[in-house]
Amino acid sequence: MNTCPFFGKCGGCKFDFAAADYRSQKHAQLRGITPTADAVWVAPGARRRVDFCFAGGEFGLYSAGSKDIIPVRNCPNAAAEINAALPALAAMPWVGAGSALITLCENGIDVAVTSDVPYCSADFKRAADALPVIRITWNGKIIKQTATPIIKFGDVAVEYPVGAFLQPGKPGEDAIRKMVVAAAAGAHRVADLFCGLGNFTHALNADGFDVSGPHCQRDLFKNPLTPGMLKNYDCVVMDPPRAGADAQCKILAKSDVPRVIYVSCNPATFARDAKTLQRGGYKITGLIPVDQFVGSTHWELFSVFEK
Repeated sequence: MNTCPFFGKCGGCKFDFAAADYRSQKHAQLRGITPTADAVWVAPGARRRVDFCFAGGEFGLYSAGSKDIIPVRNCPNAAAEINAALPALAAMPWVGAGSALITLCENGIDVAVTSDVPYCSADFKRAADALPVIRITWNGKIIKQTATPIIKFGDVAVEYPVGAFLQPGKPGEDAIRKMVVAAAAGAHRVADLFCGLGNFTHALNADGFDVSGPHCQRDLFKNPLTPGMLKNYDCVVMDPPRAGADAQCKILAKSDVPRVIYVSCNPATFARDAKTLQRGGYKITGLIPVDQFVGSTHWELFSVFEK
């Protein structure tokens, strides 16, 4: 395959990940970023969560630049298990309009439906019983569950809450976790900020802090770790959402934490936060881009700051 059959029709990808010049096109998005090592490239076909849409009884992905739906039944960028379930999902009696976030868990497929119709129809609920999935929810309400969805971070298994954030693919997630663990080597006590379900927390035996989740539920945008709290740590790991970690970086810049490991999914907010840390005396000792979001314009950035 030298081109994705849906590229230019489906709006899911900005670059054709199957094209010969994909890497050069994607690498050009790193304007203003100077890596210290080669990029980590993730092969397509491993995406474990895909946000499909439905409207007017149609199911698929939005076409580029419109709300028209392309009936995708086999996405070359999605995991094989998700593609295997697509025909049955597409045949469901969809009503209203909305999205269906399909997530491949360790023990099966989870489907989280968000719809402008508050409740699913009786026909949909009956059809859901035959779906090859372990859980399906409609606007947060469980309408079918045969098992608790499980996600693994290395050897650690955790329950997967409905709609919780996950990295889009395990190969990229595993690569980033290995880099974080290696960069944190020798640290005695680590704070893992914006930790989500614990991709880094468990591997580092760290104290996890997040806006919401199974760890310390702390809103790090409004209530970042204080200078007094930071004195307890010799390494801080951060993996914030696209908004970055502006408030926390301003406090870190004034701290004596010797090492900050920052994983970012937004080069723009990363550049802002990096300047804040550098003004506080930190130096970038490592910066590696990861093509975690295959086909998109987005890069994941792994970085290490030291003072």
